Amino acid sequence: MNCPTFPNPNTAAAWVLVETLGRCGLRAAVISPGSRSTPLALAFARSKLVETIPVLDERSAGFFALGMARRSGLPVVLVCTSGTAAANYLPAVIEARESGVPLIVLTADRPPELRECASGQTIDQIKLYGAYPRWQFEMALPEATEGGLRTLRQTMVQAWRRAVSPIPGPVHVNVPYRDPLEPSVLEGGVDCGFIGDGRLFFAHLPPPSAVAGQVRIPKRFLRPRGILIDGPGTVFDSAAHSAAVIRLGRKLGWPILADGVSSVRQSGATTDPIVIAYDKMLRDPELRAFLRPDRVISFGPLPTSRVLRRWLEDCDAEILFVSTDDRNLDPGHARSIHLQCRAADLVPPGRRPAGSKDWIRLWLETDRRVGRTITTGLRRAGFPYEGAVVRSISTALKKGTSVFVASSMSIRNVEFFWKRGRGHRLFSNRGANGIDGTLSTAMGIAHGGEDTLLLTGDLALLHDSNGLLIGPQLRGSLTILLINNKGGGIFDTLPVSRFDPPFETLFAMPQKVEFSALARSCGAGHQLIGSDHELRAAIRAAPGPGIRLLEVRADRKSDATTLRRLLSS
Repeated sequence: MNCPTFPNPNTAAAWVLVETLGRCGLRAAVISPGSRSTPLALAFARSKLVETIPVLDERSAGFFALGMARRSGLPVVLVCTSGTAAANYLPAVIEARESGVPLIVLTADRPPELRECASGQTIDQIKLYGAYPRWQFEMALPEATEGGLRTLRQTMVQAWRRAVSPIPGPVHVNVPYRDPLEPSVLEGGVDCGFIGDGRLFFAHLPPPSAVAGQVRIPKRFLRPRGILIDGPGTVFDSAAHSAAVIRLGRKLGWPILADGVSSVRQSGATTDPIVIAYDKMLRDPELRAFLRPDRVISFGPLPTSRVLRRWLEDCDAEILFVSTDDRNLDPGHARSIHLQCRAADLVPPGRRPAGSKDWIRLWLETDRRVGRTITTGLRRAGFPYEGAVVRSISTALKKGTSVFVASSMSIRNVEFFWKRGRGHRLFSNRGANGIDGTLSTAMGIAHGGEDTLLLTGDLALLHDSNGLLIGPQLRGSLTILLINNKGGGIFDTLPVSRFDPPFETLFAMPQKVEFSALARSCGAGHQLIGSDHELRAAIRAAPGPGIRLLEVRADRKSDATTLRRLLSS
């Protein structure tokens, strides 16, 4: 194609920026309305390579983009105007950094002469997100010169590269513009003939991807009594990751303790050495001592279970953390080392450590026995106990469905009660572990992907109810399974619940929202679930496009008591 003559430098620069990212592999941009970002918004809207998705609320937009990037493994662009609009991205930027999800944040800004002079909608946007971006940069004001546009092109290549490697995460590029922001013609326009048909100007795109190498496990870790742990970290190639972890577990003769949202728990066969009842097992003093390992290999961050984390601290076993992340992943400050690589990069040992058959048999038999106890307890508790609801979902949900799990009680119930090997793909925001953006992230995962289910409590859903505004843009299907216990159920499991007042007011925060009305106001379907049979039937039914909300009404106090009984018996 022949490069057109542009009305002004802003439109020329915005076109080069979007074209560069599109050729690098960008496929989606989430844009919130505003004036200062007009050149970017128009350029993305006209792109044939990038889908443009409008989202009103910048906080929702940030998490919607996060969900899309978490599912695809590719960066998603965020675009907003100047001022506090950009500040609303901060929670999503933090989560992207902590969980290793690629985002490219483009914040439009005022030119230098309008800063620090009481100009409207102007704040200091330089390093607005602190140390959380993997890389951050402020562009120069647009110049429609060959040097200026080459600089812009290479800056966008750098932004893409830093977002995806060596460790995926967010990058922030601040983009100042002078008027005119719209494509008004200045002095006859600007001729960018030096770009030609674009073939030479963009010939070096996309940048080459990193090539992984093989890494050997230190020999001192090849001991008979060891365990593997697969945590809740972000894994984009889940099939390869799971296969590598399971292969290593078989080779070493070690059990694999699989977190609730671990891809290993979802993809492993019944014959694989996978343990899921570890939290309840390790509450038994005799088992805590008897199952003590010599060595531990953890893939990514440790699971949610506090019981597991405290047990590892008590064991004082040497821990090998395997992750592409460069952060310290050891909250217990144990005798740990870090291999910065993927599970698939590990070279299995040549032979199995002696005596490991008895060790792994002990773990697996104990897991089956404790698992039967949990199943019996869930049957006795029955519907609508939230643990029983989670177990039913895990067995009724059709294979291939994506599941986003909210933080607080939802993620813990999944760790305690979600069945293994059901062929689902589970996601969660376990980088910073907040409830911010729960609904918006789930919407991002569902957009253009598989049918998706969001498992959430009432406060997590209400905290991000603005996410419902994304509904008209959703290209896919999202089922919201809401466990409505009229407050923050997780706090009823903590010691602070004994101190009331002020517990109910300041921690539980009871709410009386009519969720059927909330769903109708945004064009979503609603169904109140009254039995386990209804729950399973609704979960198995084809959801159709758009959003539907399935509501289960539970009792906070009763559920907390039931959970304590199930985990202690």
